[in-house]
Amino acid sequence: MASRLLRVSGALRALRVGPAALGKGPGPLAEGARQASSGGMATDEEQATGMERKVLDTIKKGVDPYGVYPSKPYGGTKDDPHLVPSLTNVRLVGCICEEDATETYYIWLHKDKMERCPSCGAHFKLVPCELP
Repeated sequence: MASRLLRVSGALRALRVGPAALGKGPGPLAEGARQASSGGMATDEEQATGMERKVLDTIKKGVDPYGVYPSKPYGGTKDDPHLVPSLTNVRLVGCICEEDATETYYIWLHKDKMERCPSCGAHFKLVPCELP
């Protein structure tokens, strides 16, 4: 009975003071503090591998790998048409025309030809692009 009490009290004391105080090496908290003081957590660039690294590198170069960033505002006139990037020679584009419009006008764009929306008159031009 007494030996059980001594074992339990020793275990409780070890929990209170940590394994370093008992001579069993540094505790997990001390080890984590050592890692944080030597540079902290790894950044996304240091940790990324494979496709994620390629995407981060292309974003650093200023290229939008997935086409998710908003495009530059164009006037939509004949002199300053909306430029539509495409990997092929033909692309289907939808023009909403007005902010509150309930219908979309679809226009086929062909390489080296400028097309005009029949409803609002906005001009569109297909430009070739490459995958990053």
